[in-house]
Amino acid sequence: MCRFVIYKGTTPVQLSHLLTRPCHSIINQAFDSRLRLDHRRPMNGDGFGVGWYDSVYDKELGSQPCIFTSVTPAWNNINLIRLAEKIKSPLVFGHVRATTEGSLSLDNCHPFVHGKLMFMHNGSIAEFHRLKRKLQSTLPDVAFNAVHGNTDSEWAFALFLSNLPNPDAKSFTPEVLRKAMLATITNLNEFAEQAGVTEPSLMNFCVTDGETVVVTRYVSSRADEAASLWFSSGTTFSEYAEGGHYKMSKADKRENIIMIASEPLTFERADWMEIKTNTMVVITPKMNLLQVPIIDKFYVPPTDPAALTRDTEFAREKGLLTSRKNVSVVEKVYNMRLGRQGTKHVCC
Repeated sequence: MCRFVIYKGTTPVQLSHLLTRPCHSIINQAFDSRLRLDHRRPMNGDGFGVGWYDSVYDKELGSQPCIFTSVTPAWNNINLIRLAEKIKSPLVFGHVRATTEGSLSLDNCHPFVHGKLMFMHNGSIAEFHRLKRKLQSTLPDVAFNAVHGNTDSEWAFALFLSNLPNPDAKSFTPEVLRKAMLATITNLNEFAEQAGVTEPSLMNFCVTDGETVVVTRYVSSRADEAASLWFSSGTTFSEYAEGGHYKMSKADKRENIIMIASEPLTFERADWMEIKTNTMVVITPKMNLLQVPIIDKFYVPPTDPAALTRDTEFAREKGLLTSRKNVSVVEKVYNMRLGRQGTKHVCC
């Protein structure tokens, strides 16, 4: 299955500090994921994509995001390494792909784009072939014609576009994006029910217009755990030792940086907080991070004992679960290794 990472900051980040240099960057996770619970299919080598917005708006170039995708494995693409060293942006989406739906082609590489909007997905829409025709029949032309590939993820994006008042608008409020995301999840659940699909869908979606970011950690089940999702925030994300040893620093209470990832980019437990299953995260233009429960028939209140006993097997067998226990174990191992070298730093 796939992995994604999101960066939003008050100042631009050099893409290499996010994608290629950290020892547990999303690129390294694609072929060496030490935190993943399932290792039956540890490789994410079916292409990758990076999307970013220019830090200075240029009327001639427009406000649309820049996209670079390839069907080659992310760790084996010299052009990605070259570009990452020369590009800076305050808002970055990164995605590595393991195909589950759709062929290996550039059109199927995330992020997907329409106008100012950029969209990624980690997970799968269960038995999508049974929902596809119904979903397509509900789309207006602007959304239907936006699809160029054949993945369940891109059709989910088209459905999201159809839930916006105007997908070609020049600006979107956080509330508009949040409501469209909720409607998209609701629609997909309705289509599944109508088609008699009982297997849960994993819907870790993320969308941005370059100012607001909306992300979900969601599974259409009351009993199963969703694909993993984590966030980290602070004032600086920087390399503290040679070899790609990065950490998030918090010099004060400001949130200059907010990162969301399928799997932590460092092995520092204090850097990352797990987002609860069936939760929506909204990062506002002013860098406020809001976590809102997605309340529907699959919602389990935190006070319900069932919230603590969701089954991890479904997400684990798809290679989509990273646990805090694994982070702790890996951190302990590297503490021991590096401790013998006379240092207390933790990394890979």
